[in-house]
Amino acid sequence: MREFRITGSETQKSIVLCGDGALDGATGDFVFTDGNVLRLYKDWIADTFSGRPVYAMPAGEEYKTPQTLFALLERMAGAGLTRKSTLVCLGGGVVGDIGGLASALYMRGIGCVQIPTTLLAQVDSSVGGKTAVDFCGVKNLVGAFKQPDRVLADARFLKTLPPRELRCGLGEIVKHAALDGKLFDTLAANASRLTELGFLAELVPENIAIKAEVVQKDAKESGLRQCLNLGHTTGHAFELTDGALSHGEYVLIGIALEAELAKGRTKCDVGYLEELQSLAMRALGGMPALPSAARAAELARLDKKNHTSAAVVVTAPVSKGEYALLEIPFADYCAELAAIQEKLC
Repeated sequence: MREFRITGSETQKSIVLCGDGALDGATGDFVFTDGNVLRLYKDWIADTFSGRPVYAMPAGEEYKTPQTLFALLERMAGAGLTRKSTLVCLGGGVVGDIGGLASALYMRGIGCVQIPTTLLAQVDSSVGGKTAVDFCGVKNLVGAFKQPDRVLADARFLKTLPPRELRCGLGEIVKHAALDGKLFDTLAANASRLTELGFLAELVPENIAIKAEVVQKDAKESGLRQCLNLGHTTGHAFELTDGALSHGEYVLIGIALEAELAKGRTKCDVGYLEELQSLAMRALGGMPALPSAARAAELARLDKKNHTSAAVVVTAPVSKGEYALLEIPFADYCAELAAIQEKLC
């Protein structure tokens, strides 16, 4: 079992336990999950959290809303949780985001334990304390930074994931590989194993280590942590436009498209970017048909990472282990995205 500790001037200590035995002694006062996880792990939940109230939201990204958040807060209040209580978030990224935000808001902050059950949540969203709900058609518009007290990541949950959920996790793994040369080499050397459950489980600690190191240095995304947005500006835009794929699949699409932006705007390693694009497409299973680039560009314009509505900020891969922040005038981004879509799709 691996242990990571995230501390800093802007955050309390967060402990991440990863691997066999991570769930030993899991405790909490209220369990928040979704219908799918409850169906699959009902007996384990009953044994582990005996007598504790359990609330399951409907499963799906479309329920990542203020309505779900306030339904959870109402249940927490009804259960009589106090400032000393701990909320357990048992599920994927949606459960973790909503539950984390609820723990930040309830009585101005109570304890939170994240138990991620998807590959995506284990390698990325459960670590780092970013919580949010979607609002007014904008992804993660309303949220807070709330470090969990503990993150417990166990590979047992990966065994029940459908192939699409594994691809979703691969989106963040390939993103981390674009930021870390060692991980990139590992993926490139094992490109034929990207869907093997054993191989993916082996990658979880390394990915957590990459994410934890960035969060340790920049807990509130004021500098270095912006690198973790690689692939997300464009990926989020198409996700909001279309919604037919999973979040991680759109991240893979965003990586491929933003690598193409980097080719025309930076002094980059073109060969490396093409290899990265190939890796992203292999993880995705090929580039799907995408909706209007013009509509996606309009949504990218609303991204909270932008400094002004006149430009779109993109974290683009440049060379192995290196990235660049590109602030692209909106009209240029719109035109270039349309041209790239026509080329790659």
